[in-house]
Amino acid sequence: MSLRLPDSGAPTDASGRRHAPSAARNAAPILALLQQILPPAGRMLELASGTGQHARSFADALPGWHWQPTDVNPDTFGSITAWAEGQPRIAPARLLDAGQPGWAADLGQWDALLVVNLLHLIPEKAACAVLQGIATALAPAGRALVYGPFLRDGRATSEGDAAFHAALRAQNPAIGYKDLAWVQAQLATAGLQATPHDMPANNLGLVIFHL
Repeated sequence: MSLRLPDSGAPTDASGRRHAPSAARNAAPILALLQQILPPAGRMLELASGTGQHARSFADALPGWHWQPTDVNPDTFGSITAWAEGQPRIAPARLLDAGQPGWAADLGQWDALLVVNLLHLIPEKAACAVLQGIATALAPAGRALVYGPFLRDGRATSEGDAAFHAALRAQNPAIGYKDLAWVQAQLATAGLQATPHDMPANNLGLVIFHL
């Protein structure tokens, strides 16, 4: 069963591009952080690319970067392709379930990885697979950015976050916000470290690198 999310039913324009309001809202702060942490050029692997809005926005703003969008749902590919039209540095979308252990084994190493608003929508076991796979896919000097909402010391940071976390759990008790300390512990077991950056709307941007 599909989750009922704030962006569910995001409209599709005449060109086939889906427009998710959350992707439009968070693009600017995520880009600002990427511009701080990334070198001038490289290869980016984006997990759970969704509508493809971020791939186009960030590829346009980061002219030295080549973008590889991926998603577990092939139904997203039409929108990703439509957003990528005319931008040669965005590769065709690849089918990828990053919640499966070993997902990164055959992908080679990338200069950067981007994961936006994924961890709270998948079970802990799948989130652990995402985080541990980053260690395999990320080049030794690379940087990954994981963006989204997190619990801190087991608590939501606002009434709105507490309500959204509860709504997710009501739809599927296995999903919901992950605690920052838990995420950092999973990364540590994979030889990774994360530096949290405060982002708008109580979100965090976790900048991840090899120890």
